[in-house]
Amino acid sequence: MAARQKTVGPRAWCALLCVALAYQVALLAQPAPKRIISLVPAVTEMLFAIGAGPEVVAVSSFDSYPPETKNLPRVGALLDPNVERILSLKPDLVIVYGSQQELKQQLARASLAIFDYRHAGLADVSTTIRTLGERTGRVAQANEVVAHIQQGLADIRTRIGNRPRPRTLLVFGREPGALRGIYASGGVGFLDDMLRIAGGDNVFADIQKEAVEASTELILSRRPDVILEIRTSDNSSSPATVASELALWKALPSVPAVRNDRVQFLTDDRIVIPGPRVADGTRTIAQALHSEAFK
Repeated sequence: MAARQKTVGPRAWCALLCVALAYQVALLAQPAPKRIISLVPAVTEMLFAIGAGPEVVAVSSFDSYPPETKNLPRVGALLDPNVERILSLKPDLVIVYGSQQELKQQLARASLAIFDYRHAGLADVSTTIRTLGERTGRVAQANEVVAHIQQGLADIRTRIGNRPRPRTLLVFGREPGALRGIYASGGVGFLDDMLRIAGGDNVFADIQKEAVEASTELILSRRPDVILEIRTSDNSSSPATVASELALWKALPSVPAVRNDRVQFLTDDRIVIPGPRVADGTRTIAQALHSEAFK
């Protein structure tokens, strides 16, 4: 005899709804923070984008955008947070990475509120921006930023249309002067999402990791049509150095991307920081893959 399916009655639904409403009321009842410290560059950009920049009193060692961050105190980063410095600045909200367990425990002992951030997919950028809008009392501004991102991504999708999608190797790390220590986007995460929207098929789409350590043998077996190396502004090099780094790929002449001169460096921080400029970063990738669509 088949087991009876349990149903949720009206009273249970009412209780669930009350819990959800109570959570929203509690969130909105929290006073908007006046002194925010951000250890996450992506979230720093989000705060400034929604108009909460004046409340940011310190940032991480790696923050460089927007320009206003350059004059703010530095309090370390993912691996080296300066707890004493953080506490001395008397924040009422600290933005931390989800993996910073020890730091979160120290902040909890000091009764400091935290915003727990974790890298994820492209859709999570908009979710995080909206959550920050609620937390800082800037819901309307956050919704405007999200709408701008979505409009930018929609424009890219329209331009790409049904164009052929090149098999792409998206590299974000490599040992200088050698084809060693190569790290590329796997089949999950915001980089893979951006590549898909930009009109490329990830050669490592089947590997469910954000990062793949790619040996030359593995690259040879995947035969990418295009190789894109992402570089940030702080590690950009002279034209001569870039040329010599690109020339290293000629050691793999059987790879279609190498054979057809479709290896390219993209120096654009907007690609690697999953913040409010992600649509611009996605557009940079799309222009490299489908330049004719943006003329």
